Order: sequence, then structure tokens, then C-alpha cells
Amino acid sequence: MHFDAEFWDTVAFITFVGLLGYFGLHKKVANALDARGARVKAQIDEAIALRKEAEALLASFVQKKKEAEDEARAIIAQAQVEAELIAKEAHERASDFVQRRTKQAEDKIASAEMQALDQVRGAAADAATKASEIVLKSQVKGAYGDELVEQDIDGLKRLLH
Repeated sequence: MHFDAEFWDTVAFITFVGLLGYFGLHKKVANALDARGARVKAQIDEAIALRKEAEALLASFVQKKKEAEDEARAIIAQAQVEAELIAKEAHERASDFVQRRTKQAEDKIASAEMQALDQVRGAAADAATKASEIVLKSQVKGAYGDELVEQDIDGLKRLLH
């Protein structure tokens, strides 16, 4: 029998595979592949967990953003209400101030009118007294006339004041 190169190649290959099997290299390769597959699966599981965590964190931030926007809108609305209230109070205070000042001015005018009226009355009383004094002195002469004039003048002053 003649053995050619193909035969010896086949024998060498079978021997090589047999030696690999004898030394358990196929188990080591399978274990290495299994370990690598486990590492890849662990990385995939970790990536999935991280993605879920990131999605939860994103949802949390979206919720916080929505709450912050709602709170900002509420603060703005409250500020507008307070601003309107302050403006209303300022308007009322200004109106009250104007009314008080108007009342004070009216009171001063009334007081000035009363003083002017009193001065006019006093001047009229003095003028009437002087006129009656002149008339009475010219008509009544002597001590009795002077006494009568003084009494009438005092009486007129009391009546007119």
C-alpha cells in the first residue's frame, strides 16, 4: 500500500485533534467562550440596568422640571395678585390723601371766611358805634349826654360782637 501525502495529512490532523481532546483543550476553549459569553451577558445586563436607571432619572428630571415650571407659574400668579393689591392700596391711599387735603383746604377756606366775616362785622360795629357816638354827641350835650352815649356804645358793642 502506498500512502500518499493526503493520507499522512489526514493522520496528522486526526492525531492533532486527538491530542487536543486528550489535553482537554476543547473544554478550555468552551469554558473560555462560556466565560466570554457570560461577561458579554453581564455587560448587556448592566447596560440594560444602566439604561433603565437613566430612563428613571430622566423621568425624575422631567417631573422635577414640570413641578418647577408649575411652581414658577404659581409664583408669578401670586406676584401679579400681590402687585394688583399693592396698586389698589396705593390708589386708595392716594385718594384718601387727596380727600384729606381737600378737606383741610375747605376747612381753611371756611375758617378764613369766618374770620373775614367776623372782621367785617367788627368793622361794621365799630363804624356804627362811631356814627351813633357822633350823632348822639351832637344831639345830647352835657354830662348826662356823655354818660348816655357811653352806655349806648357799650350796649351796641355787646350786641354786635
